[in-house]
This record gives sequence, C-alpha cells and structure tokens, in this order.
Amino acid sequence: MTAQIIDGKAIAKQLRLKIAEKVSSRLNRGLPAPGLAVILVGNDAASSIYVNKKVQACEEIGFNSKKIELPESTSEQELLNTIDSLNANPEIHGVLLQLPIPEHIDSNKMLEHIAPEKDVDGFHAFNLGRLVQRNPLLRSCTPKGIITLLESIDGVDIRGMDATIVGASNIVGRPMSLELLIKGCTTTVCHRFTKNLQSHVERAELLIVAVGKPGIVKAEWIKPGAIVIDVGINRLETGEVVGDLDYEAAVEKAGWITPVPGGVGPMTVATLMENTILAAELSEEKVR
Repeated sequence: MTAQIIDGKAIAKQLRLKIAEKVSSRLNRGLPAPGLAVILVGNDAASSIYVNKKVQACEEIGFNSKKIELPESTSEQELLNTIDSLNANPEIHGVLLQLPIPEHIDSNKMLEHIAPEKDVDGFHAFNLGRLVQRNPLLRSCTPKGIITLLESIDGVDIRGMDATIVGASNIVGRPMSLELLIKGCTTTVCHRFTKNLQSHVERAELLIVAVGKPGIVKAEWIKPGAIVIDVGINRLETGEVVGDLDYEAAVEKAGWITPVPGGVGPMTVATLMENTILAAELSEEKVR
C-alpha cells in the first residue's frame, strides 16, 4: 500500500482563489479590502519568515496588510497600547500577534487583549469557548485548516472514526480535539503523561501528530489505511525540513498522508486569510 498524498499547497491555492474572488466582490460593492495587522516583537528569525509569508499572502489576494515590528525591549504596556490602537482601527479587521514573544511579556495576557472579533488566530478565550459550545466563529487556523484538508478527501467521511491526536498544545492539539468532536469523531488526545502511546496510535483511523519532535511516532505503529496528518515542522542540522513522522516509512502504511513541507503549513496561512475576510464581513454586519 502506498498512501495518497493530501496536497496542502494545491488545496490552499484553491482556497486563496475563492478568497480573492470575495475581495474583488467587496471592492465592486464599494466595501474596503479586509485589513490584517501582524505584530512581530523581537528578533526571532523563524517568526520573521512566518510574518513575511503572511504579509505576502495578504498582498496576493488583495488584502491590506500592516506589519508592526517592535524591539525585543518592548514592555507589556507598550504592546498593550499597540493592540489597543489596532482594536480601535476600523480599517483593521484582523489582529495577529506572532508567537513566540519575549519571555518578559505575558503572551496569554496579550492574546486576551485582542478584540475577540479581530482574533483571526482563534486563540482568544471567547472564540475557543464558542468552539467548545459547538458554535464556532473565528477558529484556530491550523485545526480549521486540517478540517479543510480532511473535507477535501473524496469519498471519505470522518464521522464516527477513532481519531488520535498526539500533542495537546493550545495552538493545535486542544482546539483540534474540539473540531473533531464537532465532526463526530471519537477522539483521544495524547500528551507527555500518556502511557503506552503506541497503543493509542495503533487503533487510530485518523492520526494527527503535532508535537514538533521528529520520530515521536513510529511509522510501524500506524494502522494500515489510516489518514495521517503530520503537523510537525522541524529543521534538521542538515537544513532539511521534516515532520514528526518518518514520511518515507509512513507513506507505506497510511491510506492518506500530508507531506512536510507542503501539507498543513500552507493551509494554516490560507485559513488565516479565510478568518480575516470573515472578520471583515462580521464587522459590516455589526454596523448594519
């Protein structure tokens, strides 16, 4: 068996085209282009690359983008003031704080300060709470992007599947479990205290690995024919970018699998754009 590849690049491209059409329609109706502000604090090289990719994606589909770069020495109050100004700016529909931020700043406090209706990362307690209540609005980008990937698989309905998530982060694992519950999966979340990880992986019809540690899940554990989503992005000393799985071995066990790179990553950025245009539409409904 050789797995079918879930092409995140191609699916993300289709989503971006749909969003671009919506932007064009907005402009034709005299409405402003959606505005996204991305805040970068400090000098983290990887964060700078991610921010530039998001800004580039905005430009490609016709959004107005605003990149705000703040020094490492920025205080909590200075960052709060920056967020306040963006919350109050009617031309900005989405506000994103690129993580990680310097250790002297409380990231949770900053994320909670972003107006819920502009929280296009889907990290605010209000938006996570709506997800818990099965009434989502702005949803965490990576989990929502994964749902879009799963929905793209012809002839596959994940309802009722045994799903295992390896990794319980606030960014991926926890909101992902809520997304899968909404979809009707029987969902297990594994974490650092999980006993016998192998047994949980072996029974998973749908496996999502999101730890950021190469080799955390062995390919031989994968249930034959399972859907495998590898969220991990790890750069080896050789410069090669790999996921959390041994892809070459996993592709021989799985039924469907995402590559790294080119799987979940492009969908996360595309979903951010999707959230931003949704935030713009919601702001106009509020005005009416």
